[in-house]
Amino acid sequence: MYRQVRPHPALQPYIDAYWISRSAVASSTRILPDGCVDIILNAGADCGSASEAVRNGKIYLIGTMTRAKTAEMAAESLLIGVRFKPAAFSVFYRFTSLDQVTDLTLELDSGFAFDLKELRRDLQGYLNRYFLGRLVRPRHQLFPVLADMEHHGGQMRMADLASRHCTTVRQLERGFRQHVGIGPKAFMNLLRFRSVLPALQDRPEGSSLQALAFEHGYYDHAHLSAEIRRFTGLPPTRL
Repeated sequence: MYRQVRPHPALQPYIDAYWISRSAVASSTRILPDGCVDIILNAGADCGSASEAVRNGKIYLIGTMTRAKTAEMAAESLLIGVRFKPAAFSVFYRFTSLDQVTDLTLELDSGFAFDLKELRRDLQGYLNRYFLGRLVRPRHQLFPVLADMEHHGGQMRMADLASRHCTTVRQLERGFRQHVGIGPKAFMNLLRFRSVLPALQDRPEGSSLQALAFEHGYYDHAHLSAEIRRFTGLPPTRL
């Protein structure tokens, strides 16, 4: 069972969702990159892989993903998560630089811990109070840049993007690595992938991948296929 809960309206510019994932039996799920980072509390059985174990009672930061990951859920597992929108983690927490945890799962110390008893009693209310209490003015100017990127589906030249926001490509690179976890060019590639994915999954059988590639800013069919495989580990025909 997977369920999402919307945060308080004042938190919605920064938090995408609170979520709960519960499984009575062992299972696995393929998770695709979305540009977000998550905090996860394991309130059930230990799960994950040997290299990225997620243990009962521990809280973890899931860094920005650049490739698909398979989540291994044990029987009687219960994960409680908070998904932060791109560049929004630093609105609530001080962290050196998110590019240090890209594609990694990092166990956090007690300073990040939630009250499990309160979570079980009133997840939405507790998390709203917790994050409203931590909310500070953004420490960067990336949100308008991110909105511009999303509006254009990741199809922008870096120099044009920097010029539109009165900054430099180097400053964008530094800010994105610190607050998003990946560089701006990599983030635009991810946006483009997220844009084309629904069209790929819903396309009529036998329709042209070449036309779809051009529509979403890829050079050709081969370029689209390579990017899909890079982000998902699968060819377009298996999505």
